[in-house]
Amino acid sequence: MAKKLDDYGIKNLKDLLFHLPSRYEDRTRIIPIAQCQLNQRAVIEASVETCQSVFRGKRSMLVTLSDGSGILTLRFFHFSKQQQAQFSQGATVRCFGEVRRGKKGWEMIHPEYRVLKDFAQESVEEHLTAIYPTTEGIGQGRWRLWIKQALTQIRNLQFPELLPSELLENNKLPDLVSCLEILHQPPPNTSVDDLNSGKHPAILRLSLEELLAHQISLRQVRLEQKRDKAPKLITKKSLREQFIKQLSFDLTSAQERVLKEINNDLANPHPMLRLLQGDVGSGKTVVAAISALAALSKGFQIAIMAPTEILAEQHFKNFTAWFEDFDINIGWLSGSLGAKAKRESLAALASGETNILVGTHALFQEGVEYKKLGLCIIDEQHRFGVHQRLALREKGNFEKYGIPHQLIMTATPIPRTLAMSAYADLDVSVIDELPPGRKPVTTAVISEERRHKVLERVNSIVREGRQVYWVCPLVEESEHLQCQAAEITAQTLSEVFPNLKIALVHGRLKNAQKELVMQAFKAGDVNLLVATTVIEVGVDVPNANLMVIENAERLGLSQLHQLRGRIGRGADSGYCVLLYKAPLSDTAKLRLQTMRETTDGFKISEKDLQIRGPGELLGTRQTGLMQMRIADILRDAHLIPGLQDYADDILSTKPKHAQALVRRWLGDRLRYGMV
Repeated sequence: MAKKLDDYGIKNLKDLLFHLPSRYEDRTRIIPIAQCQLNQRAVIEASVETCQSVFRGKRSMLVTLSDGSGILTLRFFHFSKQQQAQFSQGATVRCFGEVRRGKKGWEMIHPEYRVLKDFAQESVEEHLTAIYPTTEGIGQGRWRLWIKQALTQIRNLQFPELLPSELLENNKLPDLVSCLEILHQPPPNTSVDDLNSGKHPAILRLSLEELLAHQISLRQVRLEQKRDKAPKLITKKSLREQFIKQLSFDLTSAQERVLKEINNDLANPHPMLRLLQGDVGSGKTVVAAISALAALSKGFQIAIMAPTEILAEQHFKNFTAWFEDFDINIGWLSGSLGAKAKRESLAALASGETNILVGTHALFQEGVEYKKLGLCIIDEQHRFGVHQRLALREKGNFEKYGIPHQLIMTATPIPRTLAMSAYADLDVSVIDELPPGRKPVTTAVISEERRHKVLERVNSIVREGRQVYWVCPLVEESEHLQCQAAEITAQTLSEVFPNLKIALVHGRLKNAQKELVMQAFKAGDVNLLVATTVIEVGVDVPNANLMVIENAERLGLSQLHQLRGRIGRGADSGYCVLLYKAPLSDTAKLRLQTMRETTDGFKISEKDLQIRGPGELLGTRQTGLMQMRIADILRDAHLIPGLQDYADDILSTKPKHAQALVRRWLGDRLRYGMV
C-alpha cells in the first residue's frame, strides 16, 4: 500500500489530505421510488418482492423491490448463488445506483447494495460521499477510511496559509483547513451540483492556490533559464537588406513587429525562449529565416527541427532558395537518410562546414555534434515532447558559447488561457496578419448524398485552369470506419473525369515518389491531387483554390483548419468543401459548424479547447501541467490572468513562501519545461 500511495506522491498525512475527490454523490437521503428521476443516482430503501434468474440471450438476476410508493427492479449480469439467496422475499435492501428506464419501469443495473439486518439501527451517510481518484488495489472504502482517520488529526497538523490575504478577503474565501474538511466530508446540505461543477467556495479557494503554485513553478523555470548565458546575436544590417531585397514579397507589419521582438531577445546575453504563433500562411517561416541571419552574422550554426519529413523538406527547400545567393551551407538530417549520407552530414556539421541543419527529431539524437550551435528553430512544437525540445538545446557548447537561443513556432493557434498556463516559461509573439492579397476561404458543409454537386464544382474549377485537392483520411479500405480509401477514390475519380490528370499521394509512398507527385502538382501538370492528411502542413500551391475533404466529420478542428490553410494562397478566392456522412454526432456537428462560420485560427482553437480539453490540444507528451488535483484549466480560465502578478510578487519578495506553495501542490514531480 505504501508503494501505491508513493506513486500518488503521498508520504504523510498532509499529502493524504491533499488527495482530493474528483466528484461527489448524495447518499444522505433515502429517495422514495415514486420520486426518482431518470439518470439520477439515488439511495433507495425497499422490500424484496421477487428474485429470479432469467435467461434472455444472457443470464441475469432480476430483483423486484417495493417501498409502497413504487416498484424498482435491480438487474445483475454477474452474480452468485449466495447473492441470490440474500434477496429473500420480504428482506429490506438499501441500494445506491443510477436510475434508468427499463421495460417495466425504473431499474438499476449492478447497484451498490446491502441487505439490512437491523432496520432501526441502519442510518444513512452523515456527509455527501466523496469519490476519489484511485488505482488498482485501493477501493473507495479504503480511501474514505484513511481520510476519515486523517481528518481527526487535521487541526494538529501545521497548514500555513500560503494564499495572499488580499486574495482571500477579496473573494470571501474560507481558510485552508476548513476547505479540506468541507471537500472530504461535505455537510448534507451542500449542493452536489456546486461541488461537481467547481462553483463551491472551497473548490474556488483551492483552485486559486493550485493555479498560483503552477504559475510560480513555471516562472521559476523561466527565471532559471534566463540566468543561463547565451551568445549575443546581432544581424548585420547589410545582410538583412540583401536578404529582404531578394524576396518576391513585402513583409507585413505584424512580421516586422515580431522580428523586432525576436532580435531584441537575440541581442541579450541570455537564451531567447520565444513561442511564435501565426495562422496558416501568415509567414512564420520567413520570419525564422530572417531571425537566422543574426546567428549567421556571428558565425553560429542554426538547427531547424520539424515533426515530419514532408514539413522538414519544405523548410529545406525554402531555406535553400532564400540563401541561394549567400555563402551559406544548408545540411539535411532525417531518420530515413542512408548511412553514407548521414555520415557525411554529421561530419560537415561537426566541422562547422554546415551553417544551417534542417531535419526531423534526428537533429537531437546521440552522435549528432554541432561545432557552434547558436539558435534552435522548432516548428509545430506541439508534435514534440518537452524533453525532445530541451534535448536539442543540450547540443550547444555551454562552456564555450553558452546555451543556444530557441524560437518555437506553431501554426496551431493556442488560446491565450492555455498559453498563459502551459507556456508561462516562454515569451509569446503572434503574427496576427495575413499577407496582402490573401482572400478568405469560403467553406461549405455538404452531405455525401449531394456528392454529384461537388463533382460538378470540381469539373468547372479545373475548366477555369485551377487545381483541386481531394483529401481522404485513410489509405486503405476500412469497413469499420466506412471511409473511402484514397486509392479507391483516385480510381473512382479517374473514371468520373477521364480527361483530367489525377495523381495520388499518401504516407506510405517513398519520399522520392511523394516528391515527384508534389512537384508535378505544383508545376500544374496534375489537375486533381488525391491525398491523405500528409498534405496538412508544408505544401504551397497557389493555383489550387478548391479542397474537398471526405469524411470531414472524422477529423479534428485543428487538422481541418490546417488542411484548409493549403488553399487560398493565390490571387483568387479559395473554396473548401467538407463532405460528411450522416448521422453526425453532436461534437461532429459543432466542429463542422465552427469551420463553416470562421477562418480565424484563434477562434477555432478556443472552440477546440472547449471540445477536446487542454491535454489533447497540447499533446499527451507535454500535459504534465494539466494533471491538476482540483483546478480545471477550462473552468478556471478567468482566474489565471489575475494570478500572474501575485506569482511574480511572491517569487521576488517571499521565495520560501513560493517554494512551500510549489511543494504543497506539485511535490517532487518533474515540471513542464525542466530537464
